[in-house]
Amino acid sequence: MTAATGSPVKRVVLSWSSGKDSAWTLYQLQQDPTVEVVGLLTTFNAEFNRSAIHGVRQQLVRRQAQAANLPLLEIALPWPCSNEQYQDIMGRGLEDAKEQFRMDAIAFGDLFLEDIRSYRETQMQGTGIELLFPLWAIPTAELSREMIAGGLKARITCLDPRVMEPHFAGHDFDQTLLDSLPQTVDPCGENGEFHTFAWDGPMFSAPIAITSGEVVTRDGFVYADLLFETES
Repeated sequence: MTAATGSPVKRVVLSWSSGKDSAWTLYQLQQDPTVEVVGLLTTFNAEFNRSAIHGVRQQLVRRQAQAANLPLLEIALPWPCSNEQYQDIMGRGLEDAKEQFRMDAIAFGDLFLEDIRSYRETQMQGTGIELLFPLWAIPTAELSREMIAGGLKARITCLDPRVMEPHFAGHDFDQTLLDSLPQTVDPCGENGEFHTFAWDGPMFSAPIAITSGEVVTRDGFVYADLLFETES
């Protein structure tokens, strides 16, 4: 496949967390005629069958991939997982992705944290794979409003109670939330204040039907469980 310019279309795999930033990155890539998103790559806590960090059920992430009409490469991480184990497992996962998707580039939904971007760039040196950061350096106050106005719908699945009140767990990512956040909290939660699950938006062919489950505190974080609506 070639772009309108006559250049080959870049085959891109998207690092998928299940949250709003990943979903909005997918949408931006979908608008770019020079790239083709060929798959999603995600990590799971193998002990609990939930997405790493966000704590979302594995089946819900699979539903997202179905709604995006994309294959999902799942990388299982042990619990606990040392940095050495993580790097080894991710290295093998990347090789699987290269073989499965014949990828030219991998995209990330990172917004402004230089240390995370530098880590990714260091880890990917010598692989021959290009790194893409479609949302990089967009002011997060502007980006959060753009996401909401663009039809993205997401819900908070995890938050740090040291910086946010626990009652925000399970709250929709909407203008009401943005208006209620303390000024010390980034509107996109980029400093780890909160994480979300994207359940609808222009990047999906159909919404993922969800309902709220229990809210628990675990390992110093507050998690709001999400279920398929049919499971309630």
